[in-house]
Amino acid sequence: MIPGVVREAAKRFRDQVAFVSPDGYDVTYLDLYRATESVAAGLVRRGVRAGDVVSLVLRSSPDYAVAYLAAARIGAITAGVNPRLGPQERARILDRAQPRFVIATEDLAEGIPDDTDTEIVELAENAEGILTTLRADIQAPRLRAAAGRPVAIVFTSGTTGEPKGAVFRNRQLAAITMFDTGGNWGGGGPMLISTELGHVGFMTKLPWYLRTGARMHMLRRWRAAEALKLIADNHMPTVGGIGAQIALMLRLPDFDGYDLAAVKAVIVGGARSSPALIEEARRRFQAAYSVRYSSTESGGVGTLTAYDAPDEEALYTVGRPREGIDLVVRDADGNPLSEGEVGEVTLRSPAMISEYWNDPETTATALRDGWLYTQDLGFIDPAGCLRLAGRSKEMFIRGGYNVYPLEVEAVLAAHPRVAEVAVVPREDEVMGEIGVAVVVPRAQDDPPTLEDLRAFAADGLAAYKLPEAIRIVDSLPLTDMHKVDRRRLQAEADGDS
Repeated sequence: MIPGVVREAAKRFRDQVAFVSPDGYDVTYLDLYRATESVAAGLVRRGVRAGDVVSLVLRSSPDYAVAYLAAARIGAITAGVNPRLGPQERARILDRAQPRFVIATEDLAEGIPDDTDTEIVELAENAEGILTTLRADIQAPRLRAAAGRPVAIVFTSGTTGEPKGAVFRNRQLAAITMFDTGGNWGGGGPMLISTELGHVGFMTKLPWYLRTGARMHMLRRWRAAEALKLIADNHMPTVGGIGAQIALMLRLPDFDGYDLAAVKAVIVGGARSSPALIEEARRRFQAAYSVRYSSTESGGVGTLTAYDAPDEEALYTVGRPREGIDLVVRDADGNPLSEGEVGEVTLRSPAMISEYWNDPETTATALRDGWLYTQDLGFIDPAGCLRLAGRSKEMFIRGGYNVYPLEVEAVLAAHPRVAEVAVVPREDEVMGEIGVAVVVPRAQDDPPTLEDLRAFAADGLAAYKLPEAIRIVDSLPLTDMHKVDRRRLQAEADGDS
C-alpha cells in the first residue's frame, strides 16, 4: 500500500515539498521517492527481507520517514522507538520488537543489544544526504500488494503499564487513509507534525498525508514557541496536537502577538480537553475546536465533536463515532449498557489493530469477537455523545462508591483560578481511598484552596466525588507523548499519605 502511494505521489506532486526538516532543508516528493527506492535497495543488500522487523531509533527527521517508507517498500515491518526514552526503556522496547536490523544515531545507541545488526547514521543536512550509508544503486524487487502484510509496530505510550506493540497491516493503513481522504488525491497544505514519528499519528497516517500532497514541517522536539512560530509563519489552516500542547502554546506570554488569521480549526486528540481549555483556545485562536477520541489500538480514529456542535457537546463530550465506526459501552461481562450507564468503551472498525506484537495473551484480552476493548470508561449521554470517565485502572472507590477522575477534573478545570488539574486517589484509613486534586493555578501567588474547589464543584458533583486533599504544583508531569503522567502523580500522592 505504502510503496504505491509514494510512487504515485512523486508523479502527481513531483517538485512540491513533502517535508521541511527541523534544520530547514526541503525534501520534495520526487526526492522522497528516489531516496526511498535507493534505501530500500540498501536494506535488501544488508539482508533485510519481507517480514523482518526494522527498528528506528532516530529523532524526528526526513531520515526517519525515508527509512520507514523504504522498509515498507521491501515488505519489512517498522518499529519506531521514541527517542525520548532512556537506555533501559529503549532496551525493553527492542527486546519486545526483536528487530532484524536497527537504524540509530550514535547518541541514541545505548540500549541496543550488541548482537543486533545496527547501522549508526548521522542525520542529513540536505535531501541528498539522507541515509547515504544505506543507499544502493540496485533496484529492490517489487512486491505484490497484500492486504494482510504487517507494515508497522506502534508502541503504546505506557501510561498505565508497559508499552505494547500495536500491529498495523496494509488493510488498516488503507482504511485509515480512506477515513481521512475518501480516496481522493490532493488538497493538502502546510501542516506541523506534532508528535514523535513513532507515534500512531505519523505511522498510520503518513499515507494519508502523502496522498494529499501535504507540506509536512518537522520539529526535532516539540516546543510551544517553535510550534506556534511555524504555524504562524506558514499560515497553517489547522492546529493539531494533544491538549497539553495547546495549553502550553496558550501560556506563551507573546501568544497574542502571532498572526494566526489563517487558523480555521484546532483538532485535539490524545486525551479529553477540559471545557476551560476548549473555550480559551476557541477565543484566542478564533477558530473552531474539535475533540478527537481515539487510541493507538484504534488506529488513531474513533469519535469527534463537530466544529459547530452546541457547547454541551463541544465542551463536555468527545462526540460521536465517525462514519464506519461502531461504538458500544459494555459492563464487566461484555454486555451492552443503556444510556447513562458507565462501562468500558468498545470500538469496531477496519482501522483497529490486528494484534499486539508477540503477545497473544494481551491480544486476546483487547480484541474479542471483532471488538476492541479500550479500557476507557465512559457512557452515552441523551444526545448520543460519548462522555469519558477515565481509564478502568484509574477509577477508585471512596466509601463504596466509584469515582472517575476525568468526571471530577472536567468540573474542577472550570474554576477561574485553575489552569490545569488532575485527580488521583490516595489511601485513607476510613474511606479506603480519597481524591487528591493536583492543581496548577493560573497565578502561583493566588492558588485556590481545597474549600474553594469543593464549594465550586458542589453543585455539579456528588459529595463523595469531591476532592478531600489538594496539592499545588507549577506544572503537571507529562509522559513522552505529552499526556499527564498519572503513574508519577499517583506515586507522589502515595508518598504524601
